Amino acid sequence: MEIGVPKETKDQEFRVGLSPSSVRVLRENGHSIFVQTQAGSGAGFTDDDYKVAGAEIVSTPEAAWNRELVVKVKEPLNTEYNFLQKEQVLFTYLHLAADRKLTEHLIDCGTCAIAYETVEQPGANKLPLLTPMSVIAGRLAVQFGARFLERQQGGRGVLLGGVPGVKAGKVVILGGGVVGTEAAKIAVGMGATVQILDVDVDRLSYLETLFGSRVELLYSNSAHIETAVKEADLLIGAVLVLGRRAPILVSRELVKLMHPGSVIVDVAVDQGGCVETLHPTSHTNPVYVEEGVVHYGVPNMPGAVPWTSTQALNNSTLPYVVQLANLGIKALEVNPALAKGVNVRNHHLVHPAVQEVFPDLV
Repeated sequence: MEIGVPKETKDQEFRVGLSPSSVRVLRENGHSIFVQTQAGSGAGFTDDDYKVAGAEIVSTPEAAWNRELVVKVKEPLNTEYNFLQKEQVLFTYLHLAADRKLTEHLIDCGTCAIAYETVEQPGANKLPLLTPMSVIAGRLAVQFGARFLERQQGGRGVLLGGVPGVKAGKVVILGGGVVGTEAAKIAVGMGATVQILDVDVDRLSYLETLFGSRVELLYSNSAHIETAVKEADLLIGAVLVLGRRAPILVSRELVKLMHPGSVIVDVAVDQGGCVETLHPTSHTNPVYVEEGVVHYGVPNMPGAVPWTSTQALNNSTLPYVVQLANLGIKALEVNPALAKGVNVRNHHLVHPAVQEVFPDLV
């Protein structure tokens, strides 16, 4: 099979769909890989690295896109819509619940669009292709939050770890899944006071075994959210509802009650966000101030650490890419987890969660 790897076009997105080591595995399976020139440079991979692995370097995005299988990291942008083709397989993060225009175009063009974030397995690691980036995003959320709490960055000048004689900063995390758990690990390590709110009592019990008394664990309801958010120096949105738009848990009125110069980092922004006042930003312009609070809404946070995140992503996606390359569309029949990743196929919106978001497109 011919596999295309275009260069990402999202603002400062330096990850790449396939690493040279992944290309080598695919070549060993008899496939041809076409990598757009400089596609991996931001992640530390040169064109020569790809050539040694067996890829052909192509000079234009069209040459990378014009293949049976296209492997990316982020969703196609407007400038890439014309590259999408009927019966082509696109394998990437899509987050369609927050992007009606892309959803409509995928339906119109007939591409088979498989989303990393909805590939779903039974058992504990239910979302194997979302998990690695969730781990990285959760850890980065605290790293970025700490930076923008600095006064020179527009924050209120709080050191999350505090010092003897001065209380530590307070980190409030909405959601105790992978993102929330990883954020809490970093925040605890920095010495912050940490609260996690979640509606899953079993998950809260698990988090107690993980953190003990180092993290305050609260059942998520409107009263607890209101009290916690008002006291937060750093608020992290870590809500995930598979395939659906994230629910709004923090209203504008509640944001107004936060300390001036406090920071919101909403990792759920790629699914619409869970804070009413937050909208997507970019690595070039990551923050803005609204109601006196610093808002960070970059939807491709792991793109800030592309060397790490590209390899972590490939470790998880490669077995699925190999299966798609070896079997073509029949891989969906063989692998139920991969089949659950299909969002659009044969001009139809097929994923149940995304259908609920756009019932008029079904």
